[in-house]
Amino acid sequence: MSAPQKSTGPTALTADDAIAEVLAGPAGPQVGAFFDLDGTLVEGYTANTFFADSIKRRDIAPGDVARSLFSAVDGALGGDPTAIGRHGVAAMAGRDADTVMELGERLFAHKIAAAVRPQARALVRAHQRMGHTVAVASAATRFQIEPLARDLGISAILCTEVEVVDGVITGKLAGPMLWGEPKGAAVRAFAREHGVDLTASYAYGNGDEDVAFLSSVGRPRPLNPHTGLALAARTYDWPVLTLVEPRNGGLRALAGTAAALGGFNIGVLVGAAASLLTGDSAVGRNIGIPLACDLALALAGVKLEIVGEQNLWAARPAVFVANHQSSLDAPLMGALLRRDFTGVAKKEAQFDPRMAIAGLFVDPAYIDRSHPDSAKRDLAALADRIRAGTSVVIMPEGTRSPTPNVLPFKKGAFHLAMQAGVPIVPIVIRNAGELMWRNSKLLHSGTLQIAVLDPIPTDGWTPETINEHCRQVREKFVATLADWPEAP
Repeated sequence: MSAPQKSTGPTALTADDAIAEVLAGPAGPQVGAFFDLDGTLVEGYTANTFFADSIKRRDIAPGDVARSLFSAVDGALGGDPTAIGRHGVAAMAGRDADTVMELGERLFAHKIAAAVRPQARALVRAHQRMGHTVAVASAATRFQIEPLARDLGISAILCTEVEVVDGVITGKLAGPMLWGEPKGAAVRAFAREHGVDLTASYAYGNGDEDVAFLSSVGRPRPLNPHTGLALAARTYDWPVLTLVEPRNGGLRALAGTAAALGGFNIGVLVGAAASLLTGDSAVGRNIGIPLACDLALALAGVKLEIVGEQNLWAARPAVFVANHQSSLDAPLMGALLRRDFTGVAKKEAQFDPRMAIAGLFVDPAYIDRSHPDSAKRDLAALADRIRAGTSVVIMPEGTRSPTPNVLPFKKGAFHLAMQAGVPIVPIVIRNAGELMWRNSKLLHSGTLQIAVLDPIPTDGWTPETINEHCRQVREKFVATLADWPEAP
């Protein structure tokens, strides 16, 4: 594409503006959407995460560390900006390619996923809803890109390819480094091969080197641009898209987290006092749990936006199932369910000191998963508690997801609901990971969005049909997250 004529200045776009533009535009695979990785889909540089991990694990020689640092400084001062990439690839010589890819998966789950811009994720989804051909185009390697691309549902990757012989990285490049003009050339070649109309296509990038890349399409969108790219946007009248960065630590978050813990402890103490005064631990729980969770959320500056709130009370007792992405989910469940409910924990957690106070307060059901016969007795006793009026909340993913994507569901909650003869009530949590990511210790203020779906009767369920019911309920979570219902 030829660069447009000079103009007075670029149009400023928000994420909502950009998404609305995509949804109002042409549909179909002939429209491409090309996303840069570092600084665009994610905040910062994924290579830094790999480099830091290599130093920590001593997988990189001191000489390679020195060369990489020198190249980084040289590139920042106007030298060859691609040298650091070549040195990084050279440092991988002799390593098993599958092992490095597994490392990429691990670093994505434990580090990089937290840096993915939520609004960039929403923008990718908008293009996918329109049936566009979506691709990541980056100077990064496949080891850095593929885990994120898979999480975003992107199959097309244009990247700096590393030479691999018999499963071993040679330390050489298998093609050009996609920095500057080679990145634009890769986009044009991809478009010719896949029938993509570049004049109708979008490209998103942030770096000064992305001018050639963005010039390849008819709808260039500088995203949180560096100084040089911002000047190019002004020169060529390219709309500039500004996205909100993922939440990181800070004094405000630290203070909010401390206040939340203090408020929670006050609620626990009030509940304990009520138990002692009445001689009834259930009364103490029903007073203390909602107070503790309400105080924790309020003092942290977390507000709740609930769609379908009536479904929290429509069919009790019930088995509530929720997606799980954050430690924030626990106080959220207390604030939503409020009374006459419990949770489920593995038997060994009963002896974890961290669970001691919570166990006394919440009275969870402990399941011995290591012994099937014992587990059956535990579940039968829990089913009796449910029939007596106590609801249960279970996170069927079994672990916290590093991204908003819903992990596979385990079947225990569905067997339990069927055995107790009570409905399943899905609680879909949209953005807990934005306020408190999976591995974070800090809680940020903001609005937490929840959709409580209609109760699902379990009448007629059998052990033979559990798999299908489990799949259908999970699909309800996926569909709700993809097309969020409007708040009342």
